[in-house]
Amino acid sequence: MVISVLAIVSGIILFILGYRLDSINGRLEQGALVQFDSRPNGARISIDGSATGSQTSAKRSVIAGTHSFLVEKDGYRPWTKQLSLEAGTLTWLDYIRLVPTDLVKQTVRSYESVVGVKTAPDLQTILVQQKADTPSFELVDIRNKEVRSTTITLPQEAYSDPTTDGVTHTFSLATWDESGRHILVKHTYNETIEWIVMDTEDIASSVNVTRLLSIPLGDVQFAGTSGNTLYGLANGDVRRLDLSSATISRVLASKVESFDMYKNTIFTYVGQNPTNPDQRVVGFYRDGDEEPYVLQTFDDASARLAVDTVRYHTSDYLAYAENDKVTVLQGQYPNADQSRTDALNTVAEFTLPSAIDRLSFSPEGDYVVAQAGVTLKSYEVEHLRTNTATIETSESQSHVMQWLDKAYMWAVYDGHLSIREFDGTNVNVIMPMEPGFDATLSQNGRYIYGVNNTDGTYRLERVTMILE
Repeated sequence: MVISVLAIVSGIILFILGYRLDSINGRLEQGALVQFDSRPNGARISIDGSATGSQTSAKRSVIAGTHSFLVEKDGYRPWTKQLSLEAGTLTWLDYIRLVPTDLVKQTVRSYESVVGVKTAPDLQTILVQQKADTPSFELVDIRNKEVRSTTITLPQEAYSDPTTDGVTHTFSLATWDESGRHILVKHTYNETIEWIVMDTEDIASSVNVTRLLSIPLGDVQFAGTSGNTLYGLANGDVRRLDLSSATISRVLASKVESFDMYKNTIFTYVGQNPTNPDQRVVGFYRDGDEEPYVLQTFDDASARLAVDTVRYHTSDYLAYAENDKVTVLQGQYPNADQSRTDALNTVAEFTLPSAIDRLSFSPEGDYVVAQAGVTLKSYEVEHLRTNTATIETSESQSHVMQWLDKAYMWAVYDGHLSIREFDGTNVNVIMPMEPGFDATLSQNGRYIYGVNNTDGTYRLERVTMILE
């Protein structure tokens, strides 16, 4: 009995690990596991042209090698993928977003003009700005099937020279904080710029950052969810800004041209080498470090540079680009004193046909995507795979791809919103859309929202992605 139990347990363990008996040669061989899931789920799974009898979500084992996968559900377009899988690996195809065969579009709001659209990171609200010279905005609640909206207006005391004759005012939406409550508004009056933290839930609590701290800021980004902590770029220096105490930190990084926040306490940046103005650098800074960490130095002062970072499972990843070349690093962020030169190791290098337009990790860090014109190149962190794709378009101008969710990207080409996966596959044209505005999924994934301009009327429209 003991032997039988041990045999059964061993068989179960081997099965879980993907081992199967090859009926041809009679050997026990380890295969590859594939985990399927889809939105919506309950879709049929076929592998190499044969139905498996399973529906999403499900796990299947296949022998190592190249396989084609098909996921189908009535009322939706088929999803396909071909992958080369290695023995002993687990591949997550849990990001599949099925697109209805017939896309139903609905107008939820109409406007005479629209100059700005920003979707909150929690996917609950969309902020619509109709006029650039007026600090009034429509806050559109997209949490429910019935869309509601309210109008919020910055009080005159929140910005400078509100009633001064001859002063031209321009307001533009910048970025949300992670809470989806506060958004940065850039106010330009004549040739002066100031930044305002607009509290969409308590408009009277909005704060003029520039006036409070008496500092000219070229860029400002949130850190955290309170709306009180930010990082700002002033005359090439990045500092931490605390609105609750009205204080400014020491210089955290100098000679900075541009920077981007990651997880509230880390920012990556592109700038000049402080000790050699003929060189440029990419680097990052962590809250609490004495100095920023320089990833790479470049002698070409005119090079197009980009850098991004993410933490995936237990490793830190950084990617930087110089013109058409991308380098991906893995490991742990080095010590603040830069003594650990082996903390990050190069895991991938690839090139694009021209200088990159954008370099970014996916929201959960599974992929890094570089875009140069209409060419996309992605690197899969988990499987060390590089993929290349071309955006099919009749336009001569390229548009930067944005992340729609953890695996899909979107852009407006040829007057239409299209979505595709990180590797450029499974392209679907969703709806007519005006470029320059945000597109977004609703929080439950049921709808995709975008702004269209038809006969001079701007419409906030949505397409149903999950059928009832």
